[in-house]
Amino acid sequence: MEAGKNIAIKVPLHRWEDTVAFYRDKVGLPVARELENSTGFEFGSLTLWIDRVPHQSQVDIWIEVFDDDPDAALSRLGSPKRNELEPLTDVTGHWTSDPAGTVILLRKEQMA
Repeated sequence: MEAGKNIAIKVPLHRWEDTVAFYRDKVGLPVARELENSTGFEFGSLTLWIDRVPHQSQVDIWIEVFDDDPDAALSRLGSPKRNELEPLTDVTGHWTSDPAGTVILLRKEQMA
């Protein structure tokens, strides 16, 4: 397993604009990509996504981990499969979580 390329901060609707402005204007991170409900910032070799989640009441941090065999990796971790969290479109892998509840996208890296 190895670290992925994305970290997401899931932010409640009422905190999203201020959080995006904080990372853009105060921290000074360059915007890498903007979507309707997400802004991605250059964060070293990673992309830090600030995701707007209307039905959420608190902030969550979600990370990405790569493995060539996500099914076997999930078994080795002994972590729960949490694929109900978000659809995985065009991704080979699973949502899971660590013992503290941090959400992990455990997936096979797609080669460009």
